[in-house]
Amino acid sequence: MPSIADQPPPSPSQSKKPWIETPLIESAPLSKAAGCRIFLKLELLQPSGSFKSRGIGNLILAHLSDPSSQGKKLHFYSSSGGNAGLAAVIAARDLGCPCTVVVPMTTKPMMVQKLRDAGATDVIQHGASWYEADTYLRENFIEVPGQKQTNSKGEQQGAPDVSVTSNEQVKNVYVPPFDHPHIWEGNSTMVPELVAQLPPREDGDSTKFPADVIVCSVGGGGLFNGIIRGLEEHIRKQQQQQQQVQDGPASAEKKVQVLAVETKGADSLAYALEKGSLQSLPAITSMATSLGALRVAAQTFKNASSPPPGIEVTSVVASDAEAARGVVQLAEDSRLIVELACGVSVDVATSVRLKEVVKNLNPNTRVVVIVCGGSNITPEMVGEYRHRLKYGWDNVPRMDDEK
Repeated sequence: MPSIADQPPPSPSQSKKPWIETPLIESAPLSKAAGCRIFLKLELLQPSGSFKSRGIGNLILAHLSDPSSQGKKLHFYSSSGGNAGLAAVIAARDLGCPCTVVVPMTTKPMMVQKLRDAGATDVIQHGASWYEADTYLRENFIEVPGQKQTNSKGEQQGAPDVSVTSNEQVKNVYVPPFDHPHIWEGNSTMVPELVAQLPPREDGDSTKFPADVIVCSVGGGGLFNGIIRGLEEHIRKQQQQQQQVQDGPASAEKKVQVLAVETKGADSLAYALEKGSLQSLPAITSMATSLGALRVAAQTFKNASSPPPGIEVTSVVASDAEAARGVVQLAEDSRLIVELACGVSVDVATSVRLKEVVKNLNPNTRVVVIVCGGSNITPEMVGEYRHRLKYGWDNVPRMDDEK
């Protein structure tokens, strides 16, 4: 039987979307804790276990649809040993294409095995850091001689997304974890789903966005940029409809507030906003490694510092302990297991922090939490978090969770 690598990619008309429409549920326990209406967008139910199926799946679809890809076999390459790599493997597999992942030697055996089990063509371990793994991938599979590469901070310096092998029949495609317009476009698809899934406003005003606040975690900003893009498109369409009905300028409406949540030690967006320009953290010290981008995408900083009309962005930074509290609370109240990178948004939405950052919070305020998911979690790790929170987060040594 021929392997995936030997088969031509499906035509765009044959391709299915490698992500799903996820459920939205209103949580009574979390709403009670928050003092408002809490809705959970269950992105952990995506095929890869996280929201990244949308953005990375859309990027892979875009390459398959590119006229320059016709007649060629596409082979996708990712340097993420986490959720982005897993999403790339699963999306490529479901679309009939091979995907190779290069990860640093520090990647947990659990994640390496997940990548293999998901159908990775190969999982190559190389280097002591993501930068070294990414450089190896680009130099050996993507780079064209003479092209610039990433610098020591992992910033892209004009490196191409694709290369064509010597026989010009195989196209190698680089899959970035968060910094690409196709990824933001894919992640924006959850916004029209929210519009359709949220209940109508109590006042019957269908011109308002049906949520007051959206809470999302920020690493490099792929999810955040997708939400901003989706909201901007929705607001633009609503204003056009109002203008047609009123035959004049659309009336200003209350802004949708987006809480951009990070953990201390992985707070590259908050750091850049504080400095007033795009900056890199010296190191990642948070346990929420899925948020561990030293530097956010330039578009992330732009959207946070100067959001589009009708959108208000608030940067929020919480501790690893608070993130763990969100993980435990979601597991106990909703029987959902997510990693720290997701738990931090749950905690911000259900703690006193919400009242501090959302003006006029009341029982009718609608807050959507993007339960972004993640695969770097086990029931044993949830038990560890519960134990450390009970007996003092900084006083209890961490258990070995790498087995």
